[in-house]
Amino acid sequence: MFDLSSLGIGYGSLLMLGSMIFLLLTGMQLAFVTLLVAMFFAVGWFGFGALPLVTSRLYSFVGSYVFLAVPMFVLMAALLDRSGIARDLFDAMKVFGRKLRGGVAVQTLLVAVVLASMSGVIGGETVLLGILALPQMLRLGYNRKLAIGTTCAGGALGTMLPPSIVLIIYGLTASVSIGDLFKAAFLPALLLAFAYMAYVLIICRLNPEYAPLPSEEELAEDANVNYFKALFFPLLSVAVVLGSIYTGVASVTEASALGVVGIMISAIIRGEMSFSMLKESAKATMSTCGMIIWIGIGATALVGVYNLMGGIDFVESTILALSGGSVLGTVLIMMLVLFVLGMFLDWVGVALLTMPIFVPIIMNLGLDPVWFGVVFCLNMQVSFLSPPFGPAAFYLKSVAPKDISLGEIFSSLLPFIGLQILVLALVVFFPQLALWWQ
Repeated sequence: MFDLSSLGIGYGSLLMLGSMIFLLLTGMQLAFVTLLVAMFFAVGWFGFGALPLVTSRLYSFVGSYVFLAVPMFVLMAALLDRSGIARDLFDAMKVFGRKLRGGVAVQTLLVAVVLASMSGVIGGETVLLGILALPQMLRLGYNRKLAIGTTCAGGALGTMLPPSIVLIIYGLTASVSIGDLFKAAFLPALLLAFAYMAYVLIICRLNPEYAPLPSEEELAEDANVNYFKALFFPLLSVAVVLGSIYTGVASVTEASALGVVGIMISAIIRGEMSFSMLKESAKATMSTCGMIIWIGIGATALVGVYNLMGGIDFVESTILALSGGSVLGTVLIMMLVLFVLGMFLDWVGVALLTMPIFVPIIMNLGLDPVWFGVVFCLNMQVSFLSPPFGPAAFYLKSVAPKDISLGEIFSSLLPFIGLQILVLALVVFFPQLALWWQ
């Protein structure tokens, strides 16, 4: 059999990358691409004796206790999608939109923050806001691009705000405390949300026609909302989940289970819980987690084989050579790689393929891996909204009115992408924004 090790790590890396691109272009799923390439290089580089090393790495990924938090938070999001909690929350938040120009858009972002703090899953929040907020803003005469951009960007906040699934996967991959990551991401996430709100208020102040004020009849309708029913359960869930993590009362895994129990009790008290709702939520959770696990298995195997080949040293020397040894240059090159990969791959694949290689380099440079986790999440924020494959835009398109095209959605997101890049730059140049709690 041909000995791939004779190629050397440089040509071997190119062959590995080329093989992945070719298989992805055939339509094969990323999970199976990475697993197939990993097995091919393990046998071709080291021989059949290396296969047990590949399987041993798989157990370390899927056997992690903290990984249990992923299906719990996904289940929370699935239950939220199928209950009326989010709809009542949006109605209750109308109090913030009264007589304030741009208030409904700000209200949408506030609801996005609360929903993100309850589930941490991007797809469900974008779809929910697309159903609840976008039609109302369009009906009230809001500027189309402002309404579309606010809805889509707000829905993507789940990747940043704890309990973000992105942060959990990063923590597992980088062997970093997920509790520390939640603390580090909290301030930058709020900074990003407030930047969105400030933009909305400023643009509406400069262009009053972008956000007509509600009529007296619409203001009168707000008085009929049961604010206690609408706000009590969501805010209680946020307090239980985040409060137990930040105070150290419960671990991330335990807090995720508490969150699921809280949402289920809320649905029961509200009279919304049914067997069909629970069944559909469980099926959606299994589908999402199955995808994450399979990508994790393939990516962990591939990175493990690449590390054995000497890949980390090769990537580190290549990046340092390109950056001229500059710490900032090294970080910027990594961010460019993450951004490009994020345009074509799911964030799970990006995290699992790059973080085992990037994090050791970051630590060798004397940088904090917790800070880099926040930088990674902000990079994923940009990729979620960026053309041509920004997933948030596709989620919104699935529920938006038919006359709204993908092109219009992407063009509406440009100001919000600019704000994301601004916050990302602030966190890169002022690390204390993420490390304020230390």
